[in-house]
Amino acid sequence: MSTTVSDFVIDRIKAWGVSRVFGYPGDGIGAFDGALGKADGSERELEYVRPTHEEIAALMATAHAKFTGEVGVCVATSSPGAFHLLNGLYDAQMDNQPVVAIVGQQGLASIGSFTQQESNLERVFADVACYVETVATPDAVGVVVDTAFRTAMLRKQPAVVVLPHDVQAMAYEAPAAEHWVSRSSDVAPSTRIVPPQDQIARFAEILNAGERVTFLVGAGARGATDLVLEAAEKTGAGIITALRGKDVVPSDVPYHTQQVGLLGSRPSLTQVKECDTIVLLGSNYPYGEYLPASGQARGVQVDIKPEQMGLRYPTELNLWGDVGATLQAVMPLLRDKQDHAWQEKLAGEMREWEAEMHRQAEVSYDDGVNPRRVISAVNERLPEGVTVTCDAGTTADWYGHHIRLRRGMHGDMSGRLATMLAAMPYAVTAKFAFPDAPAVCTIGDGAFQMLGMNELITVKKYMAQWPNQQLVIVVMHNDDLGQVSWEMRTEDGNPMWSGSQDVETMDYAGYARLLGFEGIAVHGDDEVDAAVERAFANPGVTLIDAYVSRNVPPLPPHITAEYAVNTAKSLLKGDPAELGVIKDSAKAMAAEAVERVKGALGRD
Repeated sequence: MSTTVSDFVIDRIKAWGVSRVFGYPGDGIGAFDGALGKADGSERELEYVRPTHEEIAALMATAHAKFTGEVGVCVATSSPGAFHLLNGLYDAQMDNQPVVAIVGQQGLASIGSFTQQESNLERVFADVACYVETVATPDAVGVVVDTAFRTAMLRKQPAVVVLPHDVQAMAYEAPAAEHWVSRSSDVAPSTRIVPPQDQIARFAEILNAGERVTFLVGAGARGATDLVLEAAEKTGAGIITALRGKDVVPSDVPYHTQQVGLLGSRPSLTQVKECDTIVLLGSNYPYGEYLPASGQARGVQVDIKPEQMGLRYPTELNLWGDVGATLQAVMPLLRDKQDHAWQEKLAGEMREWEAEMHRQAEVSYDDGVNPRRVISAVNERLPEGVTVTCDAGTTADWYGHHIRLRRGMHGDMSGRLATMLAAMPYAVTAKFAFPDAPAVCTIGDGAFQMLGMNELITVKKYMAQWPNQQLVIVVMHNDDLGQVSWEMRTEDGNPMWSGSQDVETMDYAGYARLLGFEGIAVHGDDEVDAAVERAFANPGVTLIDAYVSRNVPPLPPHITAEYAVNTAKSLLKGDPAELGVIKDSAKAMAAEAVERVKGALGRD
């Protein structure tokens, strides 16, 4: 049987260590789809997961890269299917993930002729991809595919291979040693970069000199958990994790104060305000206002992405390297500090913060269930090895404040893109990445209506192949695009506008039951614990439809004057939820420590 270009691409994808692709078919990629079908059931098989939309395929490829450390691969037809990949590929770009998109195109002779579904895909993908190239001949397919994978891995960015329909079906032969012909390698590049020894020595000098050292740990430190903890023990450092790095450091480390910023903790704010040394480990934390004041702390950044160093804080040392390899190199030079007063202080404040979070979760509201109570109840029952995902709405606040990931657990979201769309695609991808483990998706009703509802259909299609079929979806049902409503109030001083913010209500639990899943509606705080217990007792898919208050404020650990003044302005302008916002904000404030309320109000 003759080998086609499509056959070669399938074999080459497997050679790069990929066994699963996420795709959606169409005529522009038809010959490649046909080759995937012929390979089905053979030793050449490449598992093909087909969600309900190309955008979801790209988001799932990004999530696969995040959860497994492999290159994620998505497949789509030419325009408009190719265009649908963009949001997921921007997710990969902004969260520094290696993804390769295999995209169809109309036949070579049609390029530039304005024929139906023929678009300039190289121009379309030029902004999002670190490498985008059209395969024009069979001799070129090897170098284009290999360069796409190699570049995606090295730069931790998406790359795009455009395959014209007629080229997909052309016969393939291994290229000869000829002029203009590249015989490329399918060997993965090494990314375990270590900075020069003189810079390692300077890194050690800075860490040894610090008395109140803080590590800000991001997703770029995945795989280096033990080294991060060993370095923290030696230097007496406190640890903050960026939201996407939440699962890098176990929650039971007493001086791990979780996140910082609007959805962070007060002990993390203490670290930022009082540390004399800050070390960013695999994090491009974007909110510079929540980093130390300039000149307060000596700063070091370790990152595999050199262009992302020294952007948020005036660091005095920027180390281009793999976090784990760099920490391993510096460890012998670190002095064991006997004074752990800094860590002990942070651990004490963290215990107080956890008690405050518990109080916040116990507050009752007049217009619905306390969303904090729901997520807190989920957290208390998280099984071992679980993956927890969230969207970028107010659910992210509750995730940051209440979810505590132990060793062996996974958690992620769309970070710098901050899209509401990723929670369900990520959770479903987790079931493919870790089929023996449970998964939990926490998601707002707006995000659930965007992509979540469709992905329950994908779950129904594929769940039989997962040994562990437990998937719990927690829908925060308040008929409001809550995060945007609060951003309008706190950032711009504008009232919530029902015309743009209202979400059409529906019976989400009933929709789950329609698909054959367990659906549980929660209308009161007293129903929360039983509902969550029931969900985790079910070995299959359960959707919790929690009718939560839309007015619970996602209070930051330190309420700034701007936050308070803008909220007041929005209420004075006639916010339709004015009374509820005032009452529920007052209840939330009352649940906080007295000193925090004093600070927020500026009173003695």
